[in-house]
Amino acid sequence: MNTVSESIVKDMALAHNGHLKIDWVKEHMPVLNRIRERFEKEQPFAGLKVAISLHLEAKTAYLAKVVQAGGAEVTITGSNPLSTQDDICAALVEDGIRVFAKYNPDPAEYKDHLIKTLETRPDLIIDDGGDLITILHSERRDLLSQVRGGAEETTTGILRLKALEKEGKLEFPMVAVNDAFCKYLFDNRYGTGQSVWDGINRTTNLVVAGKTVVVAGYGWCGKGVAMRAKGLGAKVIVTEIDPIKAVEAYMDGFEVMPMLEAAKHGDYFVTVTGNRDIISKEHFAVMKDGAILSNAGHFDVEVNKVDLNAMSTSSRIVRKDIEEFVLTDGRKVYLLAEGRLVNLAAGDGHPAEIMDMTFALQAVSLAYVNEQYKNIGKKVLNVPFELDQMVAQYKLEALNIGIDKLTDEQKSYLESWVE
Repeated sequence: MNTVSESIVKDMALAHNGHLKIDWVKEHMPVLNRIRERFEKEQPFAGLKVAISLHLEAKTAYLAKVVQAGGAEVTITGSNPLSTQDDICAALVEDGIRVFAKYNPDPAEYKDHLIKTLETRPDLIIDDGGDLITILHSERRDLLSQVRGGAEETTTGILRLKALEKEGKLEFPMVAVNDAFCKYLFDNRYGTGQSVWDGINRTTNLVVAGKTVVVAGYGWCGKGVAMRAKGLGAKVIVTEIDPIKAVEAYMDGFEVMPMLEAAKHGDYFVTVTGNRDIISKEHFAVMKDGAILSNAGHFDVEVNKVDLNAMSTSSRIVRKDIEEFVLTDGRKVYLLAEGRLVNLAAGDGHPAEIMDMTFALQAVSLAYVNEQYKNIGKKVLNVPFELDQMVAQYKLEALNIGIDKLTDEQKSYLESWVE
């Protein structure tokens, strides 16, 4: 295939810089490098087409190249309009991967890129947020027949998949990569925790220490964001709907209260829930002058931009990725990255060493689905535990860390009901 003529990217002249970025992350992704070596020998995707929708930056690009090394014809598109990096897109095209993506397309163009990706008639899919799956199961059911299955990256995408499964409408198996131990314990907690503050700090250039940070949602991502805010010297308030998670946040040393009360105190707000309207008109009405709003959930619905615009007399871009809203009483609030994923829309996403484990899980999960799709049914399934452990073991070996092993006697003891 002629990927240059078939692709839609902004500027092929940007490819050189994209290659440099991909080369950099490759040097810091030893687990995925090991998976690539296996794929090159075993060719698990020989003769197959793989469609990928992910945040299109260097780490994702390297995952696409690993899948390609396994014999696949790969087509990739973005999963968020503001996280696509045009130089990465150009570099992938030069490497023989078909790309339909540009930074900041309009909504119609963004959707067209998703549809063009599906029109390559993939056998396997890697999705992030469920956009490819949703289109396949709604307006483009004509493209379903060839799909064997796939893997989903996010909490939001898995919620959409489980809704399809519950209604009996899911047409092929999907692996819930987000629910794997090596995903949520490391990617969600340490990856999101660091990258959210990378994005906020580089965008605002303001101090965090001594200020009050409100974190909405205390799942694994929220835990990471709150932990890193505390490490930066902030006072942290957590808002929750789950009483168990609320108690956990309290025991971790954070204040817990409803958002309407927290809104009065926050200097920074980070939403990490996967739900909509977490911050809306009643909250804007009581916020401090100068409050900074950001979102780390998949879609730009957690901060209600319709309410914010309706309550404002004016708005303007005051710095790259910072929009100032002047409310009717003269107070100003600031929204980062249009309310989209702040760690990717205003930053480079999770550290390479973190995504090394997540994307290794994606790659081996995709190979697992390809091997077993006839046997596992049309359902959402967990990453097999042995694959989770394998990725963790590869990571330890890359770090030159050894751990103990059970003796036969110890195994026998644990499997017995008598002492």
